[in-house]
Amino acid sequence: MNPIRLAIVGLGKIARDQHLPAIAATPGIALAAIASRNATLDGVAHFDTLEALLAEAPEIEAVALCTPPQGRRAQAAQALAAGKHVLLEKPPGATVSEIAPLVDAAREAGLTLFATWHSRFAPAVEPARDFLAAHAPRSVEITWKEDVRVWHPGQDWIFEPGGLGVFDPGINALSILTRILPRPLFLTGATLAFPENRAAPIAAELDFTDATGLPIHAVFDFLQTGPQSWDIAIDSAGGRLLLSSGGARLTRDGAVLVDEKEAEYAGIYRHFVDLIGRGACDVDLAPLGHVADAFMLGRRTKAAPFSW
Repeated sequence: MNPIRLAIVGLGKIARDQHLPAIAATPGIALAAIASRNATLDGVAHFDTLEALLAEAPEIEAVALCTPPQGRRAQAAQALAAGKHVLLEKPPGATVSEIAPLVDAAREAGLTLFATWHSRFAPAVEPARDFLAAHAPRSVEITWKEDVRVWHPGQDWIFEPGGLGVFDPGINALSILTRILPRPLFLTGATLAFPENRAAPIAAELDFTDATGLPIHAVFDFLQTGPQSWDIAIDSAGGRLLLSSGGARLTRDGAVLVDEKEAEYAGIYRHFVDLIGRGACDVDLAPLGHVADAFMLGRRTKAAPFSW
């Protein structure tokens, strides 16, 4: 069986660092084209825009949208209308409500739409989910701090409306949390710190709970220098779990249960190939919904102006 012919739309840092090696390592799918205004890849067909790709490369069967979220809905709609399977980088869009019509369009056309949450494919996530299904969580503390200048250098879109600011990394923690906890959670309070010269927050503190009253506290920061912090600590009936390194490592009362090299994007593309083979969609909006709740419920404070 021939591999699925895939095009990447938006050849930026995340596409180069994560998508390209994952595609190369995944059976059943192959990179066949790039659509990017500013970048090319040796040996791969190049188009300046998605419109040109769809018009001039009918052999492309699927697209991976790695562009900023503000314009992703329109691109996904174009690709689906052209009969292409669509993979959405996280977050799937700039708003919650814009995604449901895409799901409807994909299903009506018999196409796959996959809204990815790469952190859910970290090696310790499923073991943590299994453990918490058998040992009730009692409290959760999330510390998610990274340096925007390292991970998004000069990318002003991330501080524009729809760019999410610190929730761009913070949503990764929420994607893990909504996967591993045995019950749905909801926001009870939040404080968002906005730089005086930016339209999206650079730090946030949030409180959640579930139907049982489980206390969940999260601290997000986009100005962490030195070692980066991507940790979820959970006190449970079976001991203290710590997911660290973004979900690559899991300990229980200090004993190592999982410590593996990150392979998130390989998991994403294996799942995408499987979804296409089954004619299925996978679109979970829970993490994005929690971010929307934070913007709606959160108390806003001023932070120092931010510059690159």
